[in-house]
Amino acid sequence: MEKQIAGKTISVNEEGFMTDFSQWDKAVGEALAAENNLQLTPRHWEVIEYIQKEYKNDVPLSIRKIGKSGVVDIKEFYELFPVAPLKTATKIAGIPKPVSCI
Repeated sequence: MEKQIAGKTISVNEEGFMTDFSQWDKAVGEALAAENNLQLTPRHWEVIEYIQKEYKNDVPLSIRKIGKSGVVDIKEFYELFPVAPLKTATKIAGIPKPVSCI
């Protein structure tokens, strides 16, 4: 499935998660954040960059793992991404939905 976002055509699955990470850039991230009613701050970007780094290293993501990352604690993670934090953060980061998400 394809979707127009930030002036680009990106490939997404039925839930709206990107299926080709190479199509992601910061403008796409900003637009995906806006779709989720979020205005990204430098703190959001730190978390998104951590998530992308872990994805590139084939590290499975979970809320617990992010909470122990040293980048953000679980309480702040929920403050930054109040609705379905892991799902929303990974969607904005342009990576597939983590296996740990329902």
